[in-house]
Amino acid sequence: MASGGGEHFLRQLSASNGAQYAVARGGEDDGGGRRTGSRRWSRKRAARGGVCGGKRESSSAAAAAGRKRVMVVVDDSSGAKHAVMWALTHVANKGDFLTLLHVLPHAGAGAGRGEEPPSLANSLGTLCKACRPEVEVEALVIQGPKLATVLSQVKKLEASVLVLSQCRPSHLCWLSCFLRSSSEEFVEQCINQAECLTLAVRKQSKGVGGYLISTRWQKNFWLLA
Repeated sequence: MASGGGEHFLRQLSASNGAQYAVARGGEDDGGGRRTGSRRWSRKRAARGGVCGGKRESSSAAAAAGRKRVMVVVDDSSGAKHAVMWALTHVANKGDFLTLLHVLPHAGAGAGRGEEPPSLANSLGTLCKACRPEVEVEALVIQGPKLATVLSQVKKLEASVLVLSQCRPSHLCWLSCFLRSSSEEFVEQCINQAECLTLAVRKQSKGVGGYLISTRWQKNFWLLA
């Protein structure tokens, strides 16, 4: 079950800063990206070990039913995996949609054939469904420019919350500058441009515990949960 403290944190943040915690509505622009695969785990078929590949339930219907869509941008980093689990336990509630978005910069195996998503998105989706079977999990793999693809999918799927992983600052100056240009800049652009509440998450060290959360209004807010 999602943490009550995490849900309270989101609602309090939304109320105090005027964030759009409700479902954001947008157009159908795909941002130049090309879908290479998608997979969805349904509650009914998950009990039988099956996979539901039917039409995605509309976000408008989900919003009317009081359900929200949480989107997490994933990659093969440990930080992204922590962000997925945080979103699953702190943001998603029973009946909500959890969309794992993996953006591929180049064509990969199976790209363009409309087949199953790469193993990364598949494995994360399977793990999420095993941990929280009451949450509707979807893995979505799209090839295209990362920022434009993420922003367009937030609008197209009418996501309520976007969760990103933020990397730990490096002690090496030159490496820190490089990571800033490739990772932190992307996170900041998403936070400032996405049409929904956007959270960047970083897991603290084992000795400290908790997570550092960054939003458009707060940077590195320590959430001990």
